[in-house]
Amino acid sequence: MSWRDLGSGEVSPEHVGQRIALAGWAARRRDHGGLVFVDLRDETGLCQLVVNPERAPDAAAVAHEIRNEFVLRAEGEVVRRAPEAVNPSLPTGEVEVQVDRLEILSRSTALPFQLDEEGVDETLRIRYRWIDLRRERMQRNMRLRARMVSIIRQEMEAAGFVDIETPIMAKPTPEGARDFLVPTRLQPGRFFALPQSPQIYKQLLVISGFERYYQIARCFRDEDLRADRLQELTQLDVEMAFPDQEFLFELTERIVVRIWRDLLGIELEPPFPRMSWQETALRFGSDRPDLRFGLEIQDATELTRGSGFGVFANAPAVRYLSVPRELSRGEVQKLEDMAKPWGAKGLAYVVFRADGEVSSPIAKFLSEAELAAFREPGTTALFVADEPRMVAKVLGLLRLHLGRELGLVDREAWRFLWVTPMPLLTWEEEEGRYVAEHHPFTRPTDDSLHLLDTDPGAASSVAYDLVGNGIELAGGSFRIHEPDLQARMFDFLGISPEEQRAKFGFLLDALAMGAPPHGGIASGIDRLLMALLDEPYIRDTQAFPKNQAGVDPMSGAPTAVSEEQLRELGIRVVAEGA
Repeated sequence: MSWRDLGSGEVSPEHVGQRIALAGWAARRRDHGGLVFVDLRDETGLCQLVVNPERAPDAAAVAHEIRNEFVLRAEGEVVRRAPEAVNPSLPTGEVEVQVDRLEILSRSTALPFQLDEEGVDETLRIRYRWIDLRRERMQRNMRLRARMVSIIRQEMEAAGFVDIETPIMAKPTPEGARDFLVPTRLQPGRFFALPQSPQIYKQLLVISGFERYYQIARCFRDEDLRADRLQELTQLDVEMAFPDQEFLFELTERIVVRIWRDLLGIELEPPFPRMSWQETALRFGSDRPDLRFGLEIQDATELTRGSGFGVFANAPAVRYLSVPRELSRGEVQKLEDMAKPWGAKGLAYVVFRADGEVSSPIAKFLSEAELAAFREPGTTALFVADEPRMVAKVLGLLRLHLGRELGLVDREAWRFLWVTPMPLLTWEEEEGRYVAEHHPFTRPTDDSLHLLDTDPGAASSVAYDLVGNGIELAGGSFRIHEPDLQARMFDFLGISPEEQRAKFGFLLDALAMGAPPHGGIASGIDRLLMALLDEPYIRDTQAFPKNQAGVDPMSGAPTAVSEEQLRELGIRVVAEGA
């Protein structure tokens, strides 16, 4: 038996007069007091079935039982719709199937939500993900994801890269986020870690003589979830010997340009512009700036060195946004309340009214020269005075908020940017030590090597990020291939020689046995699709995600396991707080 001759979305006027079989889900049923209309859906689209009791009384009896999401098989004749019944918004809208035989293959219980229902709670959607995935939007997301990965593979293989899998169970190493640990029955009390990325393995592959490696890799990071962050993610992972930054940039741009062209019909214009990390911090307060609108951060540090307003005069950095609107005192207060959890001590402001009047509690402390420098009629200058990093963080987040709230963002635009070079190290006040800005294997720029002895925090790295519409789409670096320099970098990061041998001894040994210069780039598949489709939540780029709490409401994972399993693994669960 053949379940169907065509897909529901494939029925067209060329099939008029033919008898066909279709199978799929009942997307909608309409009973017109005699005739019953059923929209039959499968992965190819929709086709309208018409059940006429005079033509097929047995089929009509079955049709009265149908509810949404029943699985059906129908046989009948393809006919043209009456001119007034043509649906121009439906690819099959010129035709319908007059049903002679109708069979219910599977019934559905009452649905927890309708497929066309808006605003469904995310936990409920994930709990019944098999229903959620039937929705048009989720079908689009998953199918475009598959096409995107196919494009990536084609481009990588055309460029001579070899697809090599690396282990999922690996050695725990201090690289950034917390590891997910995996106990093992055969070695009680010892643990594998799920890889945060294939970082060390891909370096070892290049050292092994695979000069161009790539992989569509699964990565795992035990970190708090946000709208754009996952604990389980997929990335395009790329590494090459004798790396050429221009080649890596061009390859990445070629992949991105083809994805946007093939999947959206949008022609991007490479090469993408470039900007240093320091410039992005000064102008946008972020290393992943959204360039679809202006509202750039402006500097007033030198201008206010001798200001009568002591907060400005004594601050390490004074910067501001010129907001294209006269904000009320209440609106500024709301912005200040928003900024304080980000670390702001407060927001100073000056409103320059269109009639030339100035409204501000600090205006009396500012000179005419200062006011003239900030003055733009019909605007509000919002100031933050603090350490440079804090100023950049607060104004950067305010800029994004105001861009959205004031409708400044061009939603039709695509703005890409390479951010390079980037800092090598960041001083962590709470820990009293330097931490790697990228990861501990990142290479310093040649002109920064001498700074490792005098001013490590000023050193730059051969690292780069690709940003699209404010979303980090790819990032990479050249690696350290000399064992002595790698050991020195570990020293800066507070990793003792003993810990270096225990955690990274095999890498240091490999670097000492003919390691070529190497480097690469990685691009998050989930985040790339999030940008492509302008999805607000990255979880909707995956078929079966966890929710924001890191829980799978569908299966109930993670769950407790039996005492017997724990004993086999040599694990004892201690109650929280015990």
